[in-house]
Amino acid sequence: MRGCLKGLRVLITDPVDDLILETLHGAGLEVDYRPTISRGELLNIVEGYDALVVRSRTRVDREVLERARRLKVVARAGVGLDNIDLRVASERGVRVVNAPAAATQSVAELTIGLLIAAARRLAESMELARRGVWKKVLGTELYGKTLAVIGFGRIGRRVAQIAKAIGMEIVAYDVVNIDEHAVKLGAVPVYDLYEALRKADAVTLHVPLTPKTRHLISWEEIRTMKPGVILVNTSRGAVVDAEALLWGIEEGIIGAAALDVLEHEPPATEAERKLAEHPRVILTTHIGASTVEAQRRVAEETARKLLEALAEAVGCP
Repeated sequence: MRGCLKGLRVLITDPVDDLILETLHGAGLEVDYRPTISRGELLNIVEGYDALVVRSRTRVDREVLERARRLKVVARAGVGLDNIDLRVASERGVRVVNAPAAATQSVAELTIGLLIAAARRLAESMELARRGVWKKVLGTELYGKTLAVIGFGRIGRRVAQIAKAIGMEIVAYDVVNIDEHAVKLGAVPVYDLYEALRKADAVTLHVPLTPKTRHLISWEEIRTMKPGVILVNTSRGAVVDAEALLWGIEEGIIGAAALDVLEHEPPATEAERKLAEHPRVILTTHIGASTVEAQRRVAEETARKLLEALAEAVGCP
């Protein structure tokens, strides 16, 4: 494959593990690594490349795709594809690949960590300790509580498996048939979102961002939840309506929220800024896949799929 792909040019516009660069160089590709490139710079140079590697920072929209006349492949070094215009890519014959399984364990572990931190009010206790105030905060156990897993794909199932191991009851919701997976994991499958939310002591979100899932959790959904429920979001920020979430916390419906993502990162709206400062909100900086192990797996899977897609595009044997 090395000789077949020699001379093809790849532009990488977000920070990635060095393994991607090493693998692509080893296959004979010309690689330009520009992890801090501005949008203006990207638009000026993208027409000269056969492949583009991005994470979540770079938006590959119609304008980018129409300027990228040579482009054959867009590789997302990660899971979500909401920053790539898949319809336009398809229209222009550009193949899009990603690494959907690579970060499963890391995101699942963070989800459980955030769930425990919210239940035990760890952020509040840590802040008191830093200030030298030795005051106990009263949390809750997760054992015996019901966790609603919204989105029962790879990550949702792994979260359910870990939560089950610490004694939680699992209600699983999805828009596709999940009966087989649910039975294997001892979860109760539910196909009505509001039914899942009504049953839950804690809710964790694991859905992709699509037009249908944007603000999936908003005013009506929060009104459906039990008072004091814990909400965890490690999927995409726009799945939760920030204004509705802030209202739910202030009304006491949401007992605590643990968020790894926001619709705007860093916080840009008044509601997001208030959430970031709220004592009953734990906010991390979109670190779900940010482990050494996950990034290595992402690099391996992304590089392999990119090379396969390029080989197919140019007719390599």
